[in-house]
Amino acid sequence: MSGVYAAALLVSTGCLVLLDVRFRLVFRRRPLVAAIALVIGLAFFIVWDAAGIALGVFRHVDSRWASGILLAPEFPIEELLFLAFLCYLTLILLSGWRRWREVRSPR
Repeated sequence: MSGVYAAALLVSTGCLVLLDVRFRLVFRRRPLVAAIALVIGLAFFIVWDAAGIALGVFRHVDSRWASGILLAPEFPIEELLFLAFLCYLTLILLSGWRRWREVRSPR
């Protein structure tokens, strides 16, 4: 069962890509700005995790669902996938909300 969590994150991210492509929300609308925002968000959360790991707040616990691949001590690959998913989801939700507001606002 190793890698199930990583696979679930990849499938979920694939679903976000389909939403993005279909509704032209993030990368289809402004790819460079979207990539910069995604990298900045990802960097912020990686630094946040590194600080938490250094302070002993975050620690890696082995699971039969995880791959067991660590990118750094106490930093599994699934954490990086989750952070990328979280940042992309946030960009899609914000873009979708702005689009919905534009459609609903009377002119």
